[in-house]
Amino acid sequence: MARTKRKTNPVIPAAEAPAQAQKQYRAAAYARLSVEDSGKPGADTIEGQKNLLLRFIKNDPTLTLYGLFCDNGKTGTDFQRPEFEKLMEAVKRGEVDCIVVKDLSRFGRNYKEAGNYLERIFPFLGVRFIAVNDGFDTLTAQRGTDGYLAVSYTHLTLPTNREVYISVGAV
Repeated sequence: MARTKRKTNPVIPAAEAPAQAQKQYRAAAYARLSVEDSGKPGADTIEGQKNLLLRFIKNDPTLTLYGLFCDNGKTGTDFQRPEFEKLMEAVKRGEVDCIVVKDLSRFGRNYKEAGNYLERIFPFLGVRFIAVNDGFDTLTAQRGTDGYLAVSYTHLTLPTNREVYISVGAV
């Protein structure tokens, strides 16, 4: 019978394969409240959003906090918000590659613009997007057969009939 080569040496233990290093993301927390924070107990407050976001980032080993951006008293129906614009400048400079929000409605309520960021702008810029309370993360999000992210836009603002009529000049 032929000798077979031993695959391991019983005297010298086999070296363990190094664990796959996880990518570290530079995360920016973004909070927004459309009505100036009243500070009332039980109300959705900027402080409550900040605490949730900072705790989430601290507890995720793949995230390192870059900064906190807050638009207090700013509408979510457009993206012309001072702190959001500062955040996007940091993204464009390559300083931020992950954005964390409380939920999708805190990011924005205009479904076309929000969808454009999630489907085109963020992937192009290599940005991971996390909506904590919605359990949404572009890193693990499912895509439909059409290639688009499986996102529920039910919380976003759809144009009303009046807005549609005005935009086509019918009113």
